[in-house]
Formats: sequence, C-alpha cells, structure tokens
Amino acid sequence: MEESERMTKITTIVFDLDGTLLNTLDDLADSTNYALAQFGFPTRSVEEVRRFVGNGVRKLMERAVPAGTDSERFEAVFDCFKRYYVEHCMVKTDLYPGVADLLHELKTAGYKIAIVSNKLQGGVDELYRHYFQDTVQVAVGERAGVRRKPAPDMVEIALQELGVEKDEAVYVGDSDVDVATAAHAGLPCISVLWGFRDRDFLERNGAVRFADSPADILGLLESISRL
Repeated sequence: MEESERMTKITTIVFDLDGTLLNTLDDLADSTNYALAQFGFPTRSVEEVRRFVGNGVRKLMERAVPAGTDSERFEAVFDCFKRYYVEHCMVKTDLYPGVADLLHELKTAGYKIAIVSNKLQGGVDELYRHYFQDTVQVAVGERAGVRRKPAPDMVEIALQELGVEKDEAVYVGDSDVDVATAAHAGLPCISVLWGFRDRDFLERNGAVRFADSPADILGLLESISRL
C-alpha cells in the first residue's frame, strides 16, 4: 500500500534501540576494545565503533578485528565480546534526553510500543528490564533462526506479538539500516538526528522524515495518521 492510500490510524511505534532510545556507543566501544585487547589486537576509537555499528554485533566485531583474522580466532574474540558486553551493557549507557518523557507520553496516549534491535537478545533483555519494562510491551533482539535487520522478520515478530497489522505501525530509527528495515517491512520511517548517523548520510540512504528531538515524534505520528 502506498503511503498516500493509508487510512488506518497509527496505533503502534516500533523503535530501534541503539542510537535511537539509548546511547550505547561507549559501552559497545569498551566491550569491543576489551575483547580485542584480550587477543592482542589493536583497539578502536569510539568514532570507528560508531561507523561499525548498525548491522548487529557480529558485523561490528568483523569490522573491528584486523583484516585477515582467521575464523577460529574471530569466533573466540566474538565470544569474549558477547560475554563481556552482556555483563557491562549498562556501565555508560543511558537514555537520550527526552526519551523517557516521550515513551510515557506515548503510553498515556494509548500507543503500543515495541523495540526491535540487532543487539543480542540477552543484551536487549537486560536493557529492557532496566529502562523499558514500564512503557514498552515487546523487545525483540537477535536470536537464532531470525534474520537481522534490514530484513523485516524482527519487525514482523514484534507486530505479531502486539497483535497489530503493519498498516497501524510506524518505525523509528537512527540509521540507514533502519530506513531499509522500515521499507522492507512496509512501514513509514521516522529518522532521528541525535543518534549514530547524521542527516546528510540518512538522506543519501532514503530517509524522508526527521525528528530533531524526541518531542518531535508525536507530531510526526499525527501527520502520518492523517495521510
């Protein structure tokens, strides 16, 4: 269905996690560098890790290890990262300013809310319990047998668990992966500008709606509902 043909009121918001709701960059960088250092590999800057994130933590570590690292050694580094990150995913991580207020406003207004992340399900669960269990109904992370974003599978699981159709939902994220995920799932996309990618990059990758702050999102949802 073309967006101009939409008649159903928006009832549901599907959020990306890293770079959208939570600033997780420093903890991801620290965990990456912990794992690299354990195997004698050079560490990475925070800005390098910023460029590496978006396609899941396996891809993050594939980008972080030196080129030519053999598969057995890579798997050992990756396992080290996963163990460390699950235990240290909330050391420096925090909600972006305004996100807590936005989530409470959405809940009060009756919206259903889901999180869909390429982060490992264990990390998603830990962050969900700490930050989101009072406002978010469903949190889907990377799990066996489910394709990661930008495939639509995780979004479809979230919508199924919420019991809603895709023409009731909007996707909110901060990256090119999120723009592609929304397109593949058939959802309108709101791209936030406080995350890991800038506006120029997002526009080059097809983004058309932008939120400068969390407070902008309610107005954007209302405009999409009127389409």
